[in-house]
Amino acid sequence: HYKAIAQSVDLPCILYNVPSRTGCNLTPATLAELAKLPNINAVKEASGNIAQVAEIAALCGDELNIYSGNDDQIVPLLALGGKGVISVLSNVAPQFTHDLCAKWFAGDTAGSLAMQLQAMPLCKALFADVNPIPVKWAMNRLGWQAGACRLPLVEPSPAVQQQLEAALREFGLLK
Repeated sequence: HYKAIAQSVDLPCILYNVPSRTGCNLTPATLAELAKLPNINAVKEASGNIAQVAEIAALCGDELNIYSGNDDQIVPLLALGGKGVISVLSNVAPQFTHDLCAKWFAGDTAGSLAMQLQAMPLCKALFADVNPIPVKWAMNRLGWQAGACRLPLVEPSPAVQQQLEAALREFGLLK
């Protein structure tokens, strides 16, 4: 399937491995095969399995760029040779997310790690419900007019709203 799509377009392709949402894991061996195709050049890796990321990096080397798909694992993926993050967190804290990665690439691994740990409560809140429910609610709460979710998605529960509100305040995004 991926091969057929990649061969039918003249665009660079980023694969997305998110087994929690698809019920299917792209194995390191499969990614190594797909990385041989000239326009498949990256994977957004959101399996949550750090050992799998290490295996992908070992098998694919420079053939496949790895981007974190989990905001709570940005630094671990960068440590394994990742190139960055395709992020939910960046929707509410874009400069922060940029700076976290920039510190890593500038050699300030301790600073990057400190930022990763600082973001953990907000990351947890942004994944307290099915995405994009929490992030759209958070963006709207910040006044950024992200709009409502389309059915069948609905507003987050009052408990999730309270968790998001508290996390946004603790992070300094709300006064």
